[in-house]
This record gives sequence, C-alpha cells and structure tokens, in this order.
Amino acid sequence: MFTANLIGFSLAVASSTFIGASFIIKKKGLQRAGASGARASSGGYGYLLQPLWWIGMITMIVGEFANFVAYIYAPAVLVTPLGALSIIVSAVLAHFLLKEKLRKMGILGCVLCVVGSTIIVLHAPSEHSINSVEEIWELATQPAFLLYTASAIAVVLVLVLYCEPRYGQTNLMVYIGVCSINGSITVMSIKAIGIAIKLTLEGSSQVARFQTWVFVMVAISCIITQLNYLNKALDTFNTAVVSPIYYAMFTSFTILASAIMFKDWSGQSASNIVSVLCGFITVLSGTMVLHNTRDPDPPPASGM
Repeated sequence: MFTANLIGFSLAVASSTFIGASFIIKKKGLQRAGASGARASSGGYGYLLQPLWWIGMITMIVGEFANFVAYIYAPAVLVTPLGALSIIVSAVLAHFLLKEKLRKMGILGCVLCVVGSTIIVLHAPSEHSINSVEEIWELATQPAFLLYTASAIAVVLVLVLYCEPRYGQTNLMVYIGVCSINGSITVMSIKAIGIAIKLTLEGSSQVARFQTWVFVMVAISCIITQLNYLNKALDTFNTAVVSPIYYAMFTSFTILASAIMFKDWSGQSASNIVSVLCGFITVLSGTMVLHNTRDPDPPPASGM
C-alpha cells in the first residue's frame, strides 16, 4: 500500500509540475499573440496560431492525465492537496520567465506548501484494495454517501436557482460553491473510472458493467457544470481572490466526500488524522500567502 501511495504521490507531483509550467507557457503564447493582434481578453483568437500556446495546452493535458492516474493509486486526501504545488511551479517560473517578482512572503508561501504537502504524504492513509466496479458502486450507494450526494445536489440547486440570479454578480461564494461541491462528486466519479480502467488493463474487464458508465456520465455532467461556473467566477471576480478560495473549498469538500465514500480514515489513529488536517491547513495558508503577494496583471493596452 505504501508503494501505491508513493506512485500516486509521484504522479501528483509530476501533474502539478506540468500544470504549473503550462500556465507560464500559455501566457507566453498569449503575450506573443497579443503583441501582433487582438488580446484574448478582448475577444481575439490569434493565440490559436501560436505554437507556444499549443505546447502549453499539451503540457496541461499531460499534467491532467498524470493527475487522473494518481487517483487510481492513492486516496484523494493525498492527491488533491498536492495540487497546490502547481502554484509554486507557476510562481517560480513566472519569476524567471515572465519577470513577475517573487517576493519574500511569496517564498514563505512556497515553503509552507512544501512543508504541508510533506506532512500530508507522511501521514496519508493507505488505499483500500478494490477488486471490481461493483465494490465501488456499493461504496457510492451506502446511506452515508447517498446522504452527502443528496445534500450536495440540494445545495447546488439552491445556489443555481435562487442565489445566482440575486447574488451571483456580487458574492463569489455562489459560483465557487457550485464549483467546489460539484468538484467533490467529480473526483469521486473519476476515481471510480480510474479504478475500472486499471482493473480492465489487469485483465478483469469492467467495460460491460453498467456501473462504469453511470460513473462516466456523472463525471461528464459534473465537469461541464464545474467548468461553466468556474469560468463565471473568473470572469466576474479577481483571480487572486477566486483561486485560493476555490482551492480551499474544493479540497475540503473532496476530502470530506472521499472520507465518507472510501472511508479513508478507517483504522487510522487520531494523530494521523490530525496530522493530515494540519498539513492541509498549512498548504492552504501557503496558497493564500502566495496569491496575496502576487503582482496584479498589467491592464491591457488600449487600442489607438
């Protein structure tokens, strides 16, 4: 089990490295495109002709694939918080390649993220052995997780139907709430799909089982909703505010959902549980420090 956690950890770190680097590569491509035509923020699509932008997209796809595989080997409580490492990669590369100054408090934020991630890795629970998609289905249909899912759907409906028309443009918690709650269900579905793929590759085909396709449909629906509302949040509110709050809520709900569905904490000592929670709080603190010390993006140059 420790070996599986180590594989999951390595893939999560690789994923964060690729994703963090992709932000910088894509931004370089956007800058080059903006220098010779309309900026993306002004509705321009010149970046689609920039090879550098496409290299960034490919890098991001590789990172997301590594993240997907990481969920197959390690519990969500280990993989999800490590996503904060992409912020460190972006901050360091931006300092050297984009000349965006990394201040002393930013370095402190990086250190906090590394320390918190180390604590989580050392105390993360081991993944329980699962031999078929039916076992995952039983976990997903247990009363506790059904209650969580029903509550999540109810809260999302209230946010979308009642809160969004009234407070969507003034309170970022509306959009972020929808993204985060949907995100926790997305991760559980993706983890189930990943396990089904792993079992299939090992010779125990899960393709013909209807449960596999239910998880696929749930994942697709949640991802579409999540991306839609994340775009709304980023378009309406300051990115430096949206990113740390989204990370905190998404990770919190994901850890909660994983603890309920996969019983990550079953058989774990109180000290291990407290250590992981402390590690998560440390990573969260580092993430917020990093974002709060970022230089704001320069305003787009007005056309003459």
